[in-house]
Amino acid sequence: MAEHALKSISATAERDEAPPVRERPVAPAARPSDHGEFPGKDKRTDRRRIIRYALFALLPIAFVLGGHTYVSGGKIMSTDDAYVNAEKVPISTDVAGLVQEVDVADNQYVTAGQILYRLDPRQFQIALDNAKANLAQSALAVDAMKQDYKHMISDVAAEQAQVDLDQTTYNRESALVRSGTVSQAVFDQAQYTLLNDKSKLESLRQQAATQLARLGGNPDIPTTQHPQYLQAQAQVQEAQRQLDHTVVRAPFSGTVTDVPSIAPGKYLAASTTAFYLVDTDHVWIDANPKETELTYVRPGQSVTVTVDTYPNAVWHGTVQSISPAAAQEFSLLPAQNSSGNWVKVVQRVPMRIRVDTSDRTLPPLRAGMSVEVNVDTGHARGLPHLW
Repeated sequence: MAEHALKSISATAERDEAPPVRERPVAPAARPSDHGEFPGKDKRTDRRRIIRYALFALLPIAFVLGGHTYVSGGKIMSTDDAYVNAEKVPISTDVAGLVQEVDVADNQYVTAGQILYRLDPRQFQIALDNAKANLAQSALAVDAMKQDYKHMISDVAAEQAQVDLDQTTYNRESALVRSGTVSQAVFDQAQYTLLNDKSKLESLRQQAATQLARLGGNPDIPTTQHPQYLQAQAQVQEAQRQLDHTVVRAPFSGTVTDVPSIAPGKYLAASTTAFYLVDTDHVWIDANPKETELTYVRPGQSVTVTVDTYPNAVWHGTVQSISPAAAQEFSLLPAQNSSGNWVKVVQRVPMRIRVDTSDRTLPPLRAGMSVEVNVDTGHARGLPHLW
């Protein structure tokens, strides 16, 4: 009995401690209106009707705006077949030799006239010294020829006096031999002496004429104007030029690349490319629009340029020139369409665009970058001719 009483008291306490269970209120069922429709459905139907009427009202406005945009549009010719281009010069020299020193690093910016690399100059210095020695020898040779000519002229004058004397002796002996005063042998000796001296005189005159020809027809010609001296001087200048070309300088400002292809001690043959110099200060755009897009494009029209690498930057420029022939005309094997079955392909015409790179806040343009150009032709479509 006691245990049964304890269990009853425990159950009563547990019931008193448990929270009461609340029942959820049930929403009253929607009642149809007098017309047999529910209230929420009326609101949705009104909203759809307003939207439908608004769309019908905006349709004419859309047609007007679309027509105006089409008629006034069409001024911009766009093409993405365009790339940045710049002068790319292979750096080389016309003399051969060992690389002595490389004065630049890869991808370094250089200015015009800056030294890029040097060749070993010793062999060229020896050639220059030899040419200078030949020049001095030529000057001495010309002076010697001038002195020889003067000596020959003196010999001619002396021989001419001897011939005059021989002629007097011959005339006297000729008169005496007719009178029988002198023998025939004395006359023959006088005649022989006259003829021999005349022969010597003629030989001396020919030698003097030859020497005068070597002096260019002018016995007082300046040594520095003599052909032999000028030839030796040209050899000196050529040796000096080759020596100067052992020091290779930048022909213009730009960035050098592929410099590690050479190193001190490497032998470079004449005209061998050491590395490349890219003119990063003056770039242009080479575009290849379709022939059907060039109807109203003319040189001098303004252009906006966007680069794929810098999507938020815009460059400005102008159309510089348009090629007089399509690109395929310059290909190695141009297409030759026969008179039979053939497929018409839209050709692309090269066009060059000059870009304004004076704004230093814009990022640098590099050769080979893909760009998109928009040319403002200034020609709207207008209304089509209906007659």
